[in-house]
Amino acid sequence: MKKLAATLLTAAMCVGTLAGCGNKTENTDSNASTANETTNETADAATTENTEADATENVHLDALNVYFVPSRDPEEIVTATKPLSDLMKEELAGLGYDVDEVAISVGTTYEAVGEALTAGTADVGFIPGGTYVLYDDGCDVILTATRDGLSKDSDNAADWNDGQPTEASENQAVSYRALMIAGPSEKGQELAAKVNNGEELTWEDLDGANWSVMSSSSPAGYIYPSLWLQDRYEKGITDLSNAVQSDSYASAFARLASGQVDVLLTYADARRDYEESWTTEFGRATSIWEETNVIGVTDPIYNDTVCVSKSSPNMDENLKTAIQTALINIGNTDEGKEVIAIYSHNGYQPAESSDYDKEREAQKLIQELGAAN
Repeated sequence: MKKLAATLLTAAMCVGTLAGCGNKTENTDSNASTANETTNETADAATTENTEADATENVHLDALNVYFVPSRDPEEIVTATKPLSDLMKEELAGLGYDVDEVAISVGTTYEAVGEALTAGTADVGFIPGGTYVLYDDGCDVILTATRDGLSKDSDNAADWNDGQPTEASENQAVSYRALMIAGPSEKGQELAAKVNNGEELTWEDLDGANWSVMSSSSPAGYIYPSLWLQDRYEKGITDLSNAVQSDSYASAFARLASGQVDVLLTYADARRDYEESWTTEFGRATSIWEETNVIGVTDPIYNDTVCVSKSSPNMDENLKTAIQTALINIGNTDEGKEVIAIYSHNGYQPAESSDYDKEREAQKLIQELGAAN
């Protein structure tokens, strides 16, 4: 603009100099021509600026529906994740999307969340890898969770049973273990005693216990323990004489504490989550670390996913990328870490479908076992 002003000033000076010896009509035409050019240039510049503004205007979305699986008490999940709504709106606004509402919901079951993603009623789902591979026709994985590693990670069950709390380590982990935990019931203590004495459990030992299991798409609460049983006994969960499905890990631990079940299936750091409840809500007099024992440890399980619906009317590649970036950014903040800690997540990293090929193998075996029965 400075160059343009200087040019116009010089032109004006030339016109003024020539006015004394030139024709007035010619000067008038020259001034008019220059004014028209300036006006046209200004109009073109304004048009360009408006076009650029239009090009950078955020996409507007009425709502983004985010679903969580009920791995903990649903009301607890809703309360803990409520701040995620504003965090996502703020992050997405900076990434080109103005969202009026980020609606947080908890599915009634793991499968219900998978079905919501497939139907497009859920845009985003926080689901385990096992649930993802069952519903990967209807959703794409975009992130995998990272977790704090644990102070214990042995294949040997007895190594977990020193009566001391399992603690977080400084290392971040992309996988976790499933544990079979025996409780304070007479049968639970009987199984624990054999394991801690270095004895191998027989199928009859296990079949004589009352078990709490999760839904069939839960990696820690069903799938990987099934693989563990298959590898050692050529049996599955469906072969157990007494197995009851719990609707959440909270209810499973409550049953274990009361003696309604002798063994439960859960993720490796679950006792950390229910340490306080064990002696308060569940009414036990002694700590969870002293009253429970690990009797089985599965192979590592790849961490939970964040998936997006393939059929959501909102979803396209740009929005996928924006959600992926937004959640990674949120997971890198203290406020964000506090929200996602409800699932023992510490952050997120980009994921590929192939990361969950082991889960597909596990699901295949589960289906084969189910068909055989």
